[in-house]
Amino acid sequence: LKEKMKEQSWNILFVERGHGVSMFRTKKTRDLVVRGIPEALRGELWLLFSGAVNDMASNPGYYTDLVEKSLGTCTLATDEIERDLRRSLPEHPAFQSDTGISALRRVLTAYAYRNPQIGYCQAMNILTSVLLLYAKEEEAFWLLVAVCERMLPDYFNRRIIGALVDQAVFEELIRVHLPQLTDHMMDMTFFSSVSLSWFLTLFISVLPIESAVNVVDCFFYDGIKAVLQLGLAVLDYNMEKLLTCKDDAEAVTVLNRFFDSVTNKDSPLPPAVQQGSNLSNTKSAHPKVDITDLIREANERYGDIRYEDVESMRCRNRLYVIQTLEATTKQNVLRVVSQDVKFNPSDLEELYELFKKEHFLSCYWNVNSPVLQHHDASLPYLDQYRIDCQQFRVLCHLLSPWSHCANRDSLALWTFRLIDESSACLINFKQFACVLDAMYNGSFTDKLKLLFKLHIPPAFTEVESLSPSKGDDLSKEELIRFSQLSVSSVGESLESASLKSSPEKVGKGKVDIQAYLKQWQDELLKKEENIKDLPRMNQSQFIQFSKTLYNLFHGDPEEELLYRAIAVVTSLLLKMEEVGRRLQGPTSPVESPVAVTEVPAEIPRKGQEESSSEQTEGSRAQTLRGNHEWSFAFEQILASLLNEPAFVRFFDKPHDIKVKIESAKNLQLKARTRM
Repeated sequence: LKEKMKEQSWNILFVERGHGVSMFRTKKTRDLVVRGIPEALRGELWLLFSGAVNDMASNPGYYTDLVEKSLGTCTLATDEIERDLRRSLPEHPAFQSDTGISALRRVLTAYAYRNPQIGYCQAMNILTSVLLLYAKEEEAFWLLVAVCERMLPDYFNRRIIGALVDQAVFEELIRVHLPQLTDHMMDMTFFSSVSLSWFLTLFISVLPIESAVNVVDCFFYDGIKAVLQLGLAVLDYNMEKLLTCKDDAEAVTVLNRFFDSVTNKDSPLPPAVQQGSNLSNTKSAHPKVDITDLIREANERYGDIRYEDVESMRCRNRLYVIQTLEATTKQNVLRVVSQDVKFNPSDLEELYELFKKEHFLSCYWNVNSPVLQHHDASLPYLDQYRIDCQQFRVLCHLLSPWSHCANRDSLALWTFRLIDESSACLINFKQFACVLDAMYNGSFTDKLKLLFKLHIPPAFTEVESLSPSKGDDLSKEELIRFSQLSVSSVGESLESASLKSSPEKVGKGKVDIQAYLKQWQDELLKKEENIKDLPRMNQSQFIQFSKTLYNLFHGDPEEELLYRAIAVVTSLLLKMEEVGRRLQGPTSPVESPVAVTEVPAEIPRKGQEESSSEQTEGSRAQTLRGNHEWSFAFEQILASLLNEPAFVRFFDKPHDIKVKIESAKNLQLKARTRM
């Protein structure tokens, strides 16, 4: 009878004020919404008030196409959807059968396919379940679009920025309208923690379903203002009890008992549904509160809150929320990375700021560059900011202690390829900090091992600029192309390793969670790398390794001594290889390379040093290419270099990264201009 009376009141309004998109919104319309929309008209009016009716009319057949395209897809979003399907209003008969569950699956999967940036977020299943109770499947989809993309912007993502912003607005309104409550609560974060589900689910998760739908009525009519007003009314109603609470847990208990006592005397829902949502009523002595009276009181007391004021507070609090989230990300990243490096906390923080700044400079530097191209807030903290090879080169030139090297572009490229273990052409801050830590704080063996690994696959690749006039410098296009080259000599083992380190490549777009967990476990259990496990270095790689050492030593006070040491070590290594080959019983006599590669006893000084080193290197290269394939183990190179004190002094020489950091702050923009 009450439902028929409500329907009659709405029919009279339609005659007086119009029906459909031509209907005027008046005080009488608001009063009828506060009383609760009739079951028969609820879906139609939700579509009208939200504007979803226009979206659906403008895109005929769109939902059907989405369902067909998304059918059978397997992603992280679809896995999460499957997990939550049975948790969506389990007490309601509509979702106790495969019909309701299948409709819910199709709507959520279609939306995840439409908007992969949001995909699926918890609370979307609860909201969509209620939408499906009163709207057809396609209508429910367009209502979900209206909620996620217009009415509650930025709510349904990994960082729920929109919900956090509105919680900050809610706290601001509490200070204005309920000052005695804020004086009692020492920590305002209590309101944020307790009200998060109110905003994300529009009170559906805390109120009985027959009462929650009335809140949804007001939300589609008034937007977020209705949720804010109701939240204030709930706190005001429980003011006396909240003021006597001694801790947050007691306050949460008070609010939960209150929500359990909220009823809807006009609800036509089946008794079984109401019984499932009011089990605790028999245990609670809290007086019954009618949802219609509560909403009416919220409108009367706090109806003066204007949309303009809410939007103004949203803009004012949004920057604060984002800054807080960025600070949290920074703290978590620095905490994790600090366990693996020897940089002091202040230097590590400065490096993080430079890394992050380089990311943003690259995003905004070019007009056509997609903003925040490599930034994904849904990723773990470490991977939220990543840089490519070009950005890494800029930072290497500014911060590396080896940036004076003539082939510094090649070194930057090989270093990037070495630390980009997943072959994603992107690295995170931890990878960047760890390789920089090896250059600055590593032992003699660590630094030499890093140089050795830079000159063997998968890091090493033959690099030659297309513009001879540039010498060893590489253009941006060349750098990106070389960084994406795969190492053919490694073969299938590298491919399988790449798949292992990049779980998202497994299957048809499926993210393998188990692979991620296995990768994380391997990192935790990873032992220090044994130098015996390093592959041997072949001729061409050893030649380039020697050239890199020559370039590193240029300009050092002991430059002449270091050049001589290189010649001595090179000759010694070749003699060792020749002896090894003879002991193995070669089938044919091989001309000894030692006689050809003997270096002069005296290396010319100053003006002739570079030319002499180049001639020596060239003759050595010709000798190696002219003979059978030679290779050297890292242990051989390490033992030989340890015999030369000049080498040990050079690599043990301390470098102050603070100087580099201060210089980088001033030169970061100029460096990009030069690039």
